[in-house]
Amino acid sequence: MRSKQIIKAIILAGGRDVRHSSAVMRLPAALWPVAGKSVLARLLTRLANQGIAEAVIYSNGDGPLLARSIIAEDCPRLKFVDEPLPLGSAGCIRDAANGETNTLFMVFNASMISPPDIDVLIGAHLNGKSDLTMMFNPAGKNSNPMGEAAEIYICDASILENIPKEGYFDIKEGLIPEMLLAGKTIRAAVLPHRAGNFRDRQEYLCAIGDYLENGHQIKEELQILKKDDSRIIWAGAETKIDADARIYGPVVIMDGVSVSNGVVILGPTILGRNVNIDKDSVVINSVLWDDAKVGANCEIQRCLVDYHGQVQSDSVVQGKFIARKSEKVADSSISRILASMKSKAEKLQSSVLLQFDKLNEKLPQLPHLRNKSIVPWLAGSLVLIVFLWSYWPCLVDLWTIWQRSDEYSSGLLVPLLAIYILWSRRHKIAEANIKPSVWGLFAFIAAQGVRFFGLFFMYGSAERLSIVLSIAALVLLLFGWQFLRKVSTILLFLCLMLPWPTRIQAAAALPLQRWATSSAVFCLETVGYEIIQEGNVIHIGQATVAVAEACNGLRMITAFFVISGLVVLLVNRTWWEKLVILASSLPVALLCNTLRLVATAIAFTMLHGERWEKVFHDFGGYAMMPMALAIVVVELWLLTKLTIPPAEKEAIIVTRQNS
Repeated sequence: MRSKQIIKAIILAGGRDVRHSSAVMRLPAALWPVAGKSVLARLLTRLANQGIAEAVIYSNGDGPLLARSIIAEDCPRLKFVDEPLPLGSAGCIRDAANGETNTLFMVFNASMISPPDIDVLIGAHLNGKSDLTMMFNPAGKNSNPMGEAAEIYICDASILENIPKEGYFDIKEGLIPEMLLAGKTIRAAVLPHRAGNFRDRQEYLCAIGDYLENGHQIKEELQILKKDDSRIIWAGAETKIDADARIYGPVVIMDGVSVSNGVVILGPTILGRNVNIDKDSVVINSVLWDDAKVGANCEIQRCLVDYHGQVQSDSVVQGKFIARKSEKVADSSISRILASMKSKAEKLQSSVLLQFDKLNEKLPQLPHLRNKSIVPWLAGSLVLIVFLWSYWPCLVDLWTIWQRSDEYSSGLLVPLLAIYILWSRRHKIAEANIKPSVWGLFAFIAAQGVRFFGLFFMYGSAERLSIVLSIAALVLLLFGWQFLRKVSTILLFLCLMLPWPTRIQAAAALPLQRWATSSAVFCLETVGYEIIQEGNVIHIGQATVAVAEACNGLRMITAFFVISGLVVLLVNRTWWEKLVILASSLPVALLCNTLRLVATAIAFTMLHGERWEKVFHDFGGYAMMPMALAIVVVELWLLTKLTIPPAEKEAIIVTRQNS
């Protein structure tokens, strides 16, 4: 068996996905505890104890939080990577390989409660003599004979030949089909016990149940309090369990737990450290994290209680995540603070304006600016230079995203279009009274706070958002409220140049991909084609069309929002008509993407050869842009027909004839 020193573990920690429960948003699933230790720490400890020397952990913005939760001496050598854009599971292998050619890679999902032995995984891979081995959980009751996927992969460095050098690439949807086409071998193997994968509260509780059924996995420092027909109760130190309390295992009771008289606890259940359960309460199949409290006469069933979470007395709660309550500041205190800030800001503004007036009197006045203050324009030029210098790394990163990501390539046009709109409105904007406001200084400080948050916690989206917020704050500081109101819509338009936050993109990608596939299949069947759909793969005649994640329509959605935003800012229409145009961007984008997929699928039945298929695929994407613009023009025409009364139409016609 090969040395474990040339094995690299790749751990996919993901992020706090908005598609999942509030518990996942509250705390990444990788940090959910099991018997006093997070599942990520348990996995790393198991890897270290079995000789794995190096592990790379990939997440979507939670890297610093994950790093702070890990004790270094209990782990392999770690590297934390935050993905600015999703890499995909195969993309993470490519990134972690870093040119290595003699390494065995093991890919794990971070949120698993009972990770298997490394020797079992290596043995399954070597015995199968394959390039990639997929591990499956053993079959349970009423489940697939093979069991569901354990989200564990073992692969040789040879698979790197089948992974693109850049961009998103998934193992199941991308790598495996490429390997099969290349003639490489893929094997499936079944684990000796369930790995305990979970993504939300329900799966977490089910995995806890499986974990407690295998009593040998419980930490040795927890002593067996009671054992009756294999229904075991484990307890830590300094627990206070009333003699009248009834506990039916499997149950784990951590250090410092207090259980009052009349309490009934039914397993599988875990009570974290310093949990307090008041009298006559019932806890069934639940997990209570450290310092949680349950009041008297309560009943909680299939629940997850947060750190410091509280269940009020006489409550009945089933199937919920009970979060802790955040502290609130009294309204009166907030009012006093705001009033004090406003008073000081007004004094500071008066002082600044006085200095501006004195400086303006000493500077020479150009003829066309004789009646206007030149100071804000000079200050604006200086601030622009400093702003570009300060944000240059972020702007370069933004440029790279525009160049490399098809989804956000339209963002490159947004600054240019914003300048054009600004120029077209120059006469109206010039009418604004320039009166610098010191509130812009506070707004700029707040924008830099957002930027610091993004830098410190590695949220690239927050750092990029601070660009637009800083521009708005500087406009307010140099030119005042009236000027800011004149350009506010253009500043909002600038937000369209920013990539979506990684979590929002990840949450939208899969539903959009499913919609694109299903809608294309519906249209093809409507026009008479015989279709077989397998997941996101469409079989039409002898041709096969795979709807990859890049074809989910996100690129069209971002581009159409830019087109609609430009039209809304240029046309002279009522606010609600403009809102209709903006709201229609999403359905128009989805419709155009479906038509593109339908046309591509039909073309694939007629065209042969990768070159022609690629040409038509790319041309179909470009052709949708004029089509979307035409749809917007038709919308404007329809709104004109529907909203202008006949008498007013006749007046318009007469006016045009007279002119």
